[in-house]
Amino acid sequence: MYGVYQDEVPYIKEWQEEHPEVTVDSTTKLLDESTVNLSKGSDGVVVFQQKPYSDEALRQLAFNGITKMSLRNVGVDNLNHELVRELGFQITNVPVYSPAAIAEFSVTQALNLLRRTKEFYLKLAKGDYNWAPHIAKEMNKQVVGIVGTGNIGSTAAKIFAGFGAKVIAYSRHQNKELEGIVEYVSLDELYKRATIISLYLPHVPATDKMLNEKTFAMMQDGVLLVNTARGPLVDEKALIEALNSGKVGGAALDVMTGETKIFNQQIDFQEVDYNEFKDLVDRPNVLITPHIAFYTDQAIKNMVKMSLSANLDLIKTGNSDKLVKF
Repeated sequence: MYGVYQDEVPYIKEWQEEHPEVTVDSTTKLLDESTVNLSKGSDGVVVFQQKPYSDEALRQLAFNGITKMSLRNVGVDNLNHELVRELGFQITNVPVYSPAAIAEFSVTQALNLLRRTKEFYLKLAKGDYNWAPHIAKEMNKQVVGIVGTGNIGSTAAKIFAGFGAKVIAYSRHQNKELEGIVEYVSLDELYKRATIISLYLPHVPATDKMLNEKTFAMMQDGVLLVNTARGPLVDEKALIEALNSGKVGGAALDVMTGETKIFNQQIDFQEVDYNEFKDLVDRPNVLITPHIAFYTDQAIKNMVKMSLSANLDLIKTGNSDKLVKF
């Protein structure tokens, strides 16, 4: 089990107590070509990381006879899909570990943008306890555009609606559970009407940089953007220009294109080689968090136990209800 964090350990122990016949070895190290042989002799591996799984590491795993691989997360965009098929890997993910965790966080960040909390915190730190000029807006007066109404997007839509917002949505597949809560529209119409846009899509070729110079131009002046999905959905250079012009009034980014350079580690801002991050992080109307929308005790428990069970299913039966098709 690779990339194990301290907060996962209790749930690993809990799962082991439920499956005393299984031996689980773990390491805090991520899976790459320098650590791949730590799992030699195992029947499967359970992994979790944002950085790409290198081709060399995958080839060495297969050479070692390990082709049962379970991810403790949803996304598979950091895997070489063609190589996975070529090497005969069976890979599972945890497609639904806690939609509420991410949905609640995205709504929280939208509220923070509306209430201008970062701007107030910056003022307060300087001893400025004046109200003006940072007057806020109310959620119940907003038109929230939900892009993607899968498990997370649907949960977020219900929460936004609970605040009294008008919720519009675009999704390839409409969710019947949202009938009476959401108005489905085209993506172009969503861009034009929404005062808040929140993304809940995977990163695939069709969604790469879907928010760009062209699409930003379609939006209302001062639109607020929330991205808790995948960093590459947003063209960060175009976002900077849209912030500079006032087209985008604020952005909450829990994911970024180059996040592996900075997230989940101690950084020295002077040494960070990521110009877009440096431009965005100190802006009073930009909230950057290190991919923590998922990070709750319930989500971690589900990610650990579901992935271990899925890997055991692969080893025992060669199948799993969480098998990813590549």
